[in-house]
Amino acid sequence: MLFLLVFSAYSGWENYHDQNVTRGAVQEEVQDSWENNPDKHPHRMSHYGSFAFRIKHVLSVFDLGMENFVGNAVFLEAHKQNTVNFSEASMSTGLLRFGEVSLAMLLKVIVPLLIFYLGFATIAQERENGTLKLLIGQGISRKEIVFGKWLGLWSLSLIFLFAVFIVLLFFVVIELHEGLNNGSLARYAVLLVSYLLFFAILSAITITVSAFSKTAKGALVKLLGIWLLFVIIVPKSLQAMGYYLYPTPSKIEMETAVEHDLSKIGDSHDPNDPHFKAIKDSVLLANKVADVNDLPFNYGGFIMAQGEALSSKVYLKHQNDLYHVYNKQNNVERYSAFVNPYTAIKNLSMGFSGTDFKSFLHFKAKAETYRFKLAQSMNKLQMDYIPNKGKEGPTKLSSKFWKDFPPFEYKTLSTATVFKNELTSILALLLWTILAFFGLSKLSTNLKAI
Repeated sequence: MLFLLVFSAYSGWENYHDQNVTRGAVQEEVQDSWENNPDKHPHRMSHYGSFAFRIKHVLSVFDLGMENFVGNAVFLEAHKQNTVNFSEASMSTGLLRFGEVSLAMLLKVIVPLLIFYLGFATIAQERENGTLKLLIGQGISRKEIVFGKWLGLWSLSLIFLFAVFIVLLFFVVIELHEGLNNGSLARYAVLLVSYLLFFAILSAITITVSAFSKTAKGALVKLLGIWLLFVIIVPKSLQAMGYYLYPTPSKIEMETAVEHDLSKIGDSHDPNDPHFKAIKDSVLLANKVADVNDLPFNYGGFIMAQGEALSSKVYLKHQNDLYHVYNKQNNVERYSAFVNPYTAIKNLSMGFSGTDFKSFLHFKAKAETYRFKLAQSMNKLQMDYIPNKGKEGPTKLSSKFWKDFPPFEYKTLSTATVFKNELTSILALLLWTILAFFGLSKLSTNLKAI
C-alpha cells in the first residue's frame, strides 16, 4: 500500500503538473498568434479562429475519472462547432481501458478489499472458537461487542484514508494560489467526509456479514462476492444496460442530421439563398433604402451575424439532444447508488475532483460561448468599420482590434453546482450510512453467541 500510495501520488502530480504547464503554454502561444496577426478583414479573422484548452483541476491528482477519455483542446472558428480532441485514450494503447493507478482507485477498489480481508473473521471466528460466548458470559453486552468490532475495523481503514488525504492536502495547498482551482479546499473537505462515510459503511457491512455467517471462511467468500458485485459486475452491467436502453447515434448520423437542419436555414454566404434574401428585403424595408450598399452599416457583417446565430442554434439543439441521451444512460447507473455504495462514492469522487462528464460539458459550453462571442465580435467590427461596396473606407482593420479581444480563460464548476449535480449520490451515501447504523443496532440485539 505504501508503494502504491507513493507511485499513484507521484504519477498523478506529474501528469497534472505537466499537462497544465503544456496546455497553459500552448494557450498563451495561441493568444500571441491571434494578437500578432497583421491588419486583416475581420471576417477572415473569424475564420482564422482560436483554440481553447481544458485546464485540469488540482484534485484530478486524486481521481482521474474520465480525464483521459475526453478531449482537452477544441478549435474555435466561425459557423462551425468542432469536437474536443486529443484525449489521452485516443493516443494510447488499449491497456488504458483497464484503468490507471490513482489515489482514488486505492480508496475505492483496493482498501475496500482490505477492509473485507481484515474484518471477515471478527465475529464469525469468535463464535467458532467459543470466545464470543465467553465474552457475553463475562458481562460484555452484545452492543459493545458489535460496535467495538465496527469501530476497530473502521479505525484501521482510516489509517489508509488519512495517509492518502494528507498527501492530497499537500498538493491542494501548493496550488491554492491558482484561481483556476475553484473551491479546492471545500471540495477536498467533501471528499474526505464522503470517504469517511464510505469506509464506515463498508466496515458495517463486514461486521454484519461476519455476524450472520456460520464460519469465517463462509464470511470471506460472501464478502468477496459483495466486492465483485459492488466494484465490477453491477457498474459494468448497468453501463451496458444504459447504452442498450438509450442508444446514441453514430458520429456520421449526428453530422448528417446537423447538415440536414443547416441546409433548411440556408447559406448566409449565398446572396441568392431564399431565407437570407427574405432577411435582406426586410432590412432594406426597415431602413427605407433600395440597395444594401446604401445601408448605414456593412450588410455583409450583418448577414454573417444572422447566419452565425441561426447555425449556433442548430448545433446546440442537436448537442443538447445528444447530452440528454447521455444523461439518461448515466442515470441508469447513477440511481443504482441506492443499492450500491460504490456507485455513490465513485460519482462523488469524480464530481468533486472535477473529472466527471458534467465538468467536461461545462468546459465545452464555455468554449462554445467564447467561440460565438469571437465570431459575433468580428461580425460587429465588419458592420461598424468596413464600408459597403461603392463607398470609400478601409477593407482591413488594424491589428489593435485583435489585441483588444480577451483571451479564453476557463474556471471550473463552483462547489455549489457540483453539490447540485451530485445530490443523488450524496443522498444515497447518507441513506447507506443510516442503514449501516440501523443494521448494527439490530445486530447488537440479535447477535447469536453459538
